[in-house]
Amino acid sequence: METKSLDRVVIRFAGDSGDGMQLTGTEFAKAAAEAGNDISTFPDFPAEIRAPAGSLFGVSGFQLHFSSNEIHTPGDAPDVLVCMNPAALKTNLKDLVENGTLIINTGAFIEANLKKAGYQTNPLEDGSLDKYKVHAVDISQLTTAALDGTDLSTKEKGRSKNFFALGLVFWMYGRETEGEIRRIHQQFAKKPGFGEANVKVFKAGYHYGETAEVFQTVYKVPPAVFSPGMYRNITGNEAIALGLVVGAELAGKKLFYSGYPITPASSILHSLAKYKNFGTLTFQAEDEIAAMGAAIGASFGGSIAVTASSGPGIALKGEAIGLAIMTELPVVILNIQRGGPSTGLPTKTEQSDLSQALFGRNGEAPMPVLAAKSPGDTFYCAIEAVKIATRYMTPVMLLSDGYIANGSEPWPLPNLSTLPRFDVMHRTDPTGYFVYQRDERNLARAWVVPGTPGLEHRIGGIEKDALTGNISYAPENHEKQTRIRQEKVDRVAQDIGELDLSGAESGDVLVIGWGGTYGALRQAQQALATQGKKVSHAHLRWLSPLEPGLAKIIKNFKHVIVAELNMGQLRMVIREKFLVDAVGLNKIQGQPFKVREVIQAIDKQLESPAPSASSSTHVQVNA
Repeated sequence: METKSLDRVVIRFAGDSGDGMQLTGTEFAKAAAEAGNDISTFPDFPAEIRAPAGSLFGVSGFQLHFSSNEIHTPGDAPDVLVCMNPAALKTNLKDLVENGTLIINTGAFIEANLKKAGYQTNPLEDGSLDKYKVHAVDISQLTTAALDGTDLSTKEKGRSKNFFALGLVFWMYGRETEGEIRRIHQQFAKKPGFGEANVKVFKAGYHYGETAEVFQTVYKVPPAVFSPGMYRNITGNEAIALGLVVGAELAGKKLFYSGYPITPASSILHSLAKYKNFGTLTFQAEDEIAAMGAAIGASFGGSIAVTASSGPGIALKGEAIGLAIMTELPVVILNIQRGGPSTGLPTKTEQSDLSQALFGRNGEAPMPVLAAKSPGDTFYCAIEAVKIATRYMTPVMLLSDGYIANGSEPWPLPNLSTLPRFDVMHRTDPTGYFVYQRDERNLARAWVVPGTPGLEHRIGGIEKDALTGNISYAPENHEKQTRIRQEKVDRVAQDIGELDLSGAESGDVLVIGWGGTYGALRQAQQALATQGKKVSHAHLRWLSPLEPGLAKIIKNFKHVIVAELNMGQLRMVIREKFLVDAVGLNKIQGQPFKVREVIQAIDKQLESPAPSASSSTHVQVNA
């Protein structure tokens, strides 16, 4: 048996939504992390909860990129594609690299399933797969054989076939089985019979790879070199929950979370519910409006208040968000973006809520907006959102997206003792108190807990006097309060750190990105920089206010590309703010950028003349 060493591998598991592909991918990702590889994952869910078995729109996928070097994305294209049925093959084969490895469950390639997938002939027999390394394995039958003699029903046996695929891939990449067997038993601790069955099937898959003559090579991906420390594999929503808990602790306050279930934000509530021992209180409201109202009430009462949703829910929260801005109460609002409009693509990623975050409220209602760039980064963004909200007495919106929320990466556990505290102090002295009396640096009014003796006060949605808090319809007062609220947001810039810039401060092309596009943009820029091309990448964390570091460099480049998963929302802001002819790189397919798509767009700009002041272009990414 030959052993071959590889620097990196991209594997995609694909099958019906009931085939357990998310679990299979997650378990292999855990094994890769335990082996010391750098990893990046991309779960791709179908929108339908129970799509018809074998249908094209019911295919669920999980892509994992693991490497012996630092990586930023889950990979452009899989080197290995595991397909559990014809629909999975039909929808995913176009992405497999040439001469890539195909592992196909032949047991599902029956006439009915082929017809559902739109195949006129069986691809296993018509030569259409000849340019790939095909391993046709009857996983369904081998799973049933492994469980022969057990008390499980035929249907229950069939549910274990994902662990056969997992065992086979474990063998292909030389992974140790002991840890996975332990995890299977732990996962099915309440149903030990199912746990034992899955272990049997997992071992059967592993031993099939070991004994089948068609598999001649075991591949090894050496461990990556990480900075010393303790790491855990973490998803974006898990990290954001941890960041909120830590942020509340650093503020010296209790955390209150209210939310209503919506994809892909729901798991934040699930994660936070596990932290009751830290004083976290979670509340599942009856709707989005109630969730926002509850958060405002908790903030008024002196708690660190948080609510989360996706675009449709943020729309419902809009009026109450305006109330939080008007009353100047610190509330952290999480928008885990998905494809829209309306229900749109509920399980796919997009960045189409930026304009909503910046402007999606009635009246002049500015608020700080920041965006996380990766799963691990959401932890620090959550802390920053809590800090800014309490320091400036304003709601803050934190943007994530489905790609970040469900994706995972190795995350170094931080030393919490080194994180700076920002303890919140509530005013208790009634002497000379006025509701809208502000501090000079941040323009924040005092945060007074209701019931504090001598500090009775009134806030609400009707415009108030700029000092006393009494209701005021005076035109000059309304303009003064409106401009103060905007100035308060602008002053957040004084607490923004250095611009995240890779490359020189001047050159031929500057790529500007935000949110989950970070990995593809950074990897593309670094690849081109190694070729000697004068390309830089600026990734924005703060979108309102815009990071001041961008103003210092943006006009130092011949070309500016704004890359985002929408039709050009940040690009409009950049063009208006800096009067530069920024070109848009836009993709609206529910899928993240591929590195090659970014490289192609940059190369196109490198080959073109500098733009004129009146030109306006964008690059559309096509499937």
